[in-house]
Amino acid sequence: MKSANKKYSVLMSIYINEKPEYFKQSIDSMLNQSVSPEQIVIVKDGELTQELDQIIMYYSSEYGKKFTIVPLERNVGLGLAINAGLEACRNELVARMDTDDISLPNRCELQLNEFATNPELVISGTNIDEFYDEPENIISSRVVPQTHEDILKFGRRRNPFNHPTVMYKKSIILKMGGYKDFRRNQDLDLFINLINSGYKSSNIDKSLLLFRANRDNLKRRKSWTKCSSYIKMIYTFWRKGYSELNDLLIVALSQTIVFLAPIKLLEVISDKYLRNK
Repeated sequence: MKSANKKYSVLMSIYINEKPEYFKQSIDSMLNQSVSPEQIVIVKDGELTQELDQIIMYYSSEYGKKFTIVPLERNVGLGLAINAGLEACRNELVARMDTDDISLPNRCELQLNEFATNPELVISGTNIDEFYDEPENIISSRVVPQTHEDILKFGRRRNPFNHPTVMYKKSIILKMGGYKDFRRNQDLDLFINLINSGYKSSNIDKSLLLFRANRDNLKRRKSWTKCSSYIKMIYTFWRKGYSELNDLLIVALSQTIVFLAPIKLLEVISDKYLRNK
């Protein structure tokens, strides 16, 4: 089975605060894939700016049935917006894409090859390279485990997938109930439940997506709401038997440090342990 014969849908969700130039770059990166998507689904998560609407109208007019637009009356958040878009996907294989990132041209082809090689595979992601302003200026990489066994182990404490890179099987995601209505960590909840339910996973050991990082990311992570939410999520995994007690304790300690530690110290920890510089 050749990847060139495989059809897949791209699933994106856009909301009012996204920058039009980033949105256009993201769409173009998917249109320029070495194996072109059969469909691109764009969920309008609530009312958009005139500029964003104009971009959507342009691509819909230019590419016709390749684009499927799913308008939502109000902003419901990423998880529920993706659920709405997933229902509109025509193909079993769905490639997630965020509206401010850039996929490399061979990303989807390599992922299609993964599914063609392993019929039991349900989800496959990749590493990412992070940048601030220009895609050429890579500042760090987030490397995730490749094999299903290592993904299970990694997922006891951290998200084993880079969410904007994943390609998965629509039918199984819907069978799992899709993304829950959480304000945070919807993807982590879905992915950990998925792999612990026996569904096979993988990550390609290549950075196939350029992730638009933000200089204020660490500042935003220091809120107790974010830290406590993550601890509660891992606590839920521990109750289900996905994580061990030491995993929960380590996460609780690390998130408390994130909340209390100065930004400069967090930058050092992130660079040394969480990212490849």
